[in-house]
Amino acid sequence: MTGKAQKVVRVYMGEDRRSHFEDVMVPMGEFRLGTLFSYKTEIAGVSGVVFRENPLDGSPDFHTPPRRQFVITLVGAVELQVGDGSTRVFGPGDVLFAEDVEGEGHSARELLGPRRSLILPVPDAFDFRAWVAG
Repeated sequence: MTGKAQKVVRVYMGEDRRSHFEDVMVPMGEFRLGTLFSYKTEIAGVSGVVFRENPLDGSPDFHTPPRRQFVITLVGAVELQVGDGSTRVFGPGDVLFAEDVEGEGHSARELLGPRRSLILPVPDAFDFRAWVAG
């Protein structure tokens, strides 16, 4: 490994059935692209691709995602709040792994919109910890 990493914010349900944030650094290994060296994580198998647009006046109610998924903000910004009261703002390029599919979930307040996101659902068998470990 090279010491390079990609930050992913994981949103998960804790034993208290509330959602929490966890900052995870995913290692990136060096690879050759022609004559250049670049960096990449291990492949994370996904089961599809969804492009989504959220209006600025969206609902800030607590909700759970429909499935475990990566959410990458492309345009705009959103503030997420989890059950322990913590908030985070996600803007262009930020990566979220939402797996709080049970419990009270999280709320989303659109800050700049419309917000466009790339959503990458993962298969049920996807092991986030194993992927992070490389």
